[in-house]
Amino acid sequence: MTEEQEVFIKHLRGRGLKRTAQRDLILEVFLSTEGHVTGEDLYHLVRKQDANVGQTTVYRTLKLLTDSGLAREARFGDGRAHYEHNYKHQHHDHMICSECGRVIEFYSPELEAIQDEMAARHKFELTSHLLRMIGVCVKCRRQARGRKPAGKSASKELERAARVAAR
Repeated sequence: MTEEQEVFIKHLRGRGLKRTAQRDLILEVFLSTEGHVTGEDLYHLVRKQDANVGQTTVYRTLKLLTDSGLAREARFGDGRAHYEHNYKHQHHDHMICSECGRVIEFYSPELEAIQDEMAARHKFELTSHLLRMIGVCVKCRRQARGRKPAGKSASKELERAARVAAR
């Protein structure tokens, strides 16, 4: 039995819930994923192994995985909850491309230090934090540049800047 399974079983017992084969399968499939997975994604992965598992069971089990500390819910601005491994995984933050939805995970000790400094300055006790940086990835910027007619992009940018300045 893995450490994650032990954590999950302990959490279920603490809530007076039973360990079931379907919950075990959902945990197993979730732990085999890498990166971020939506409830819908996980549901389809689980159904490949057992067509009898319902969507409600998957979503309820994801809630249990989150409550137990095995999963972490993240929102990337697309209206869906995404889940990633949380148990014994290093903290990280996210950059999200507003064009293609690509998510880049990163860790910055400098940003962590600034957050701690800000909390201390305001006598604020941090219990958790989430940082999402929204922008446009290099691939989407290159594709956008490739679509602009040559010679016109600079003048359009100047026109746009003039309109903004006039407001």
